[in-house]
Amino acid sequence: MSAAMDTESTYSGYSHYSGHSKKAHRQGSRDRHKSPRSKDGSRSEKSVTIQTPPAEPLLGNDASRAEEGQDDNWGETTTAITGTSEHSISQEDIARISKDLEDSVGLDCKRYLGLTVAAVLGLLVFLTPIAFILLPQILWRDDLEPCGTVCEGLFISVAFKLLILLIGTWALFFRQPKADVPRVFVFRALLLVLIFLFVFSYWLFYGVRILDSKDTNYQGIVQYAVSLVDALLFIHYLAIVLLELRQLQPMFTVKVVRSTDGESRYYSLGHLSIQRAALVVLENYYKDFTVYNPALLTASKSRAAKHMAGLKVYNVDGPGNNASGQSRAMIAAAARRRDSSHNELYYEEADHERRVKKRRARLVVAVEEAFTHIKRLQVEEQQKAPGEMMDPREAAQAIFPSMARALQKYLRTTRQQQYHSMESILQHLAFCITNNMTPKAFLERYLNSGPTLQYDRDRWFSKQWTLVSEEAVTSGLQDGVVFVLKCLDFSLVVNVKKIPFIKLSEEFIDPKSHKFVLRLQSETSV
Repeated sequence: MSAAMDTESTYSGYSHYSGHSKKAHRQGSRDRHKSPRSKDGSRSEKSVTIQTPPAEPLLGNDASRAEEGQDDNWGETTTAITGTSEHSISQEDIARISKDLEDSVGLDCKRYLGLTVAAVLGLLVFLTPIAFILLPQILWRDDLEPCGTVCEGLFISVAFKLLILLIGTWALFFRQPKADVPRVFVFRALLLVLIFLFVFSYWLFYGVRILDSKDTNYQGIVQYAVSLVDALLFIHYLAIVLLELRQLQPMFTVKVVRSTDGESRYYSLGHLSIQRAALVVLENYYKDFTVYNPALLTASKSRAAKHMAGLKVYNVDGPGNNASGQSRAMIAAAARRRDSSHNELYYEEADHERRVKKRRARLVVAVEEAFTHIKRLQVEEQQKAPGEMMDPREAAQAIFPSMARALQKYLRTTRQQQYHSMESILQHLAFCITNNMTPKAFLERYLNSGPTLQYDRDRWFSKQWTLVSEEAVTSGLQDGVVFVLKCLDFSLVVNVKKIPFIKLSEEFIDPKSHKFVLRLQSETSV
């Protein structure tokens, strides 16, 4: 009784809506699909001990073995905590996480330092032409030659060119950074150095030839400032070519393979450095790859452990016998079990597919029946309707209990329960009701595993990455380059191949040459 009360108090998932259900014992419905398991044919009642998040993983090996031996009423006699972490963290992981935090602090300092340098240099660039024009007016105004209409036209030209340069610089450089890279961007650093040298040389010439001599030709001074602005516009054009246009033409094809399940994608990239190519791969990973689910990878491990656990060696000759005989006996027994393991794998997969299809059908029927109880009221009907109108959130809470149990069983069977909390399901249901979406549109998120961006950020298993490469990460992509993107649970292996040179020839066919004759044989009837 106390264990039931503890389970009831700690449950935070769907069972709030599913209520109390009867305990059932069902056996033999899948015996024709599976090989014999054990001598004991009776099934005992399943129970799950719910622990706090720092304790054992919810989807560990024990949960996998319970999943394999569950019956159709397993969801009615067990409970689960949604949102509990599936990972146990060792001391090495804690040390690595602390090191990553220290590295992140260093990356933040480096990023803000780079932004500060770029901002100061940009401010110097925009103030330099204005200073070139104003300093003679301030220092030796009475000695300047009159300029007249020509200088006024040049003033307007400088003003508009600086405005265009300001807008272009804001659009090209002042963007919110999407990621922190380990090394500086080479082309951007070269452009900053080029701009600094260019402005410094202009100031040096201005100080020697104009300030020291106090040149009285004010029109020439203004034209000197105009030439500086024109040169800055050309440098901005060069920045667009190097930073944006150069990488647009595809030159390489990269194959990205996830190390855990082997899922792969192909992408086309242009002339990029390795670290920028890694950023492009990660941006596409979050939208193209299905979400990483470690619970799906525990089936093979639990199956191998079960096969090894079934091997028992008895020493009938006493403790003094040689251990090599036991080793040979275990190797022979493992070989015999390996010969029959494919049959067990076949029946396990067939039984799992059967359970998934059955629970999917139950879920589809439950959702369709739940959606039939909702009717959208038109504007004129809202004034005539009684006072039992509900907003989308209330409507979602009203129909969710009728589909909660079927959805819970399906998510547990497909091992997706850690990605969908009750609150996220209610929000998605309210969204579908608000936009007048069908039951099929509501179920699309749960029947098919979506990309990582589809789920909440706290459900992601990949947030911080490490780039591992034998080549310098600032070097460009080349044919045969391989680099790895590692996170805490898996890694992405990227293999670069150059797009081959294609030689395309032309062959002209005269339209008048399309002439045909009908050949008849003696035994053919026309």
